[in-house]
Amino acid sequence: MNSKIRTQLSVMMFLEFFIWGGWFVTMGIYLPNSLGSDGAEIAFAYSTQSWGAILSPFIIGLIADRYFNAERILGILHLLGAGMMWMLYCADDFAGFYPYLLVYMVMYMSTLALVNSVSFRQMKDPAKEFSFVRVFGTLGWIAAGSLISYLNWDSQEGISEGFLRNTFLMAAISSAILGVFSFTLPKTPPSADSNQKVTISKLLGLDALTLLKERNFLIFFIASILICVPLAFYYQHAGQFLGEIGVDNPAGKMTIGQWSEIIFMLLLPFFFNRFGFKKTIIVAMAAWAFRYALFVYGNAGELSVLLLTGIALHGICYDFFFVSGQIYTNIKAGKAYKSSAQGLITLATYGIGMLIGFYIAGRITDIFALSEGGHTWETIWLYPAGFALVVALLFAVLFKNEKIAYKS
Repeated sequence: MNSKIRTQLSVMMFLEFFIWGGWFVTMGIYLPNSLGSDGAEIAFAYSTQSWGAILSPFIIGLIADRYFNAERILGILHLLGAGMMWMLYCADDFAGFYPYLLVYMVMYMSTLALVNSVSFRQMKDPAKEFSFVRVFGTLGWIAAGSLISYLNWDSQEGISEGFLRNTFLMAAISSAILGVFSFTLPKTPPSADSNQKVTISKLLGLDALTLLKERNFLIFFIASILICVPLAFYYQHAGQFLGEIGVDNPAGKMTIGQWSEIIFMLLLPFFFNRFGFKKTIIVAMAAWAFRYALFVYGNAGELSVLLLTGIALHGICYDFFFVSGQIYTNIKAGKAYKSSAQGLITLATYGIGMLIGFYIAGRITDIFALSEGGHTWETIWLYPAGFALVVALLFAVLFKNEKIAYKS
């Protein structure tokens, strides 16, 4: 891969995640403060990610992989996405907001697969080359959050004035830029035979269900779904929580989690090889419980360090579980079910698990809403903390230890 293509792919990744990071984190603050949404409506909004994860394989499997170049579909989806983001910017209530967000997320979740496809097709050794390109995606997410805080859109004054509405305008402009830029990317023709029969089971990775006959993989599969419940609390309500308790510039502070992702991604191979798959997964689950315990006792004043530490644990929470899980799935599936197995785990986590998690998080947050505004967050965070701890203990008891080699 020459330097020109590497630069193109890096810019593509930066913009791809700049767009997502530019509105996703602060939407939990924007909806209740600007559109008057309750916890249930916030849950509906965030669950569009799950519906996108469930429906996007049909776009990729039925269209992008069979008939059109990936970079062209990527460009079209982002240009259409720019229009959806503009409609979100203009929405005055949740009823006028949600339909456009749902359509947008089905398209956006499809682009996540497309940017990977475009990248992998240009690489001779993806295991070594992809991480260098993918890190620009994390930097794009960090840049978006930092810019929001630099412009004070997420300050107490900015929130009250409705400046977070501008995040959707920023995402619309960025999406339009990436849409046009995508047509300059290296040609990535369809890889699948258009005459080959496509089944729903293949698109959703259901061919790999046979792997669930093995006890260890079944336990890991169930744990993957269950751990997405506490994960959903973080995605859906962490930004709202920080904003409500008076933490300045929550979007910028949330980017600590992305810096943490980069650091712990580098540490993961050492930890994985030193302590093994089972202990790595248990540490990740325990980190979720510890993070929410820190949220219970932290505040915007002297104990703000507890909140920042909780955010910084994101690298362990996410990398140690999800990346380790992808490696484990890849090895257990073998050549026969490699792609199907990864699709199945994605469906289980970002689809089913997160969908359940967003719903539960929204209901619990509504239960502990205060009549004068705000929430009893000290109680709310106990639920995902306890849930993650129970999942970790069950996994530790039920999963039989096995030796798995780290392969990127």
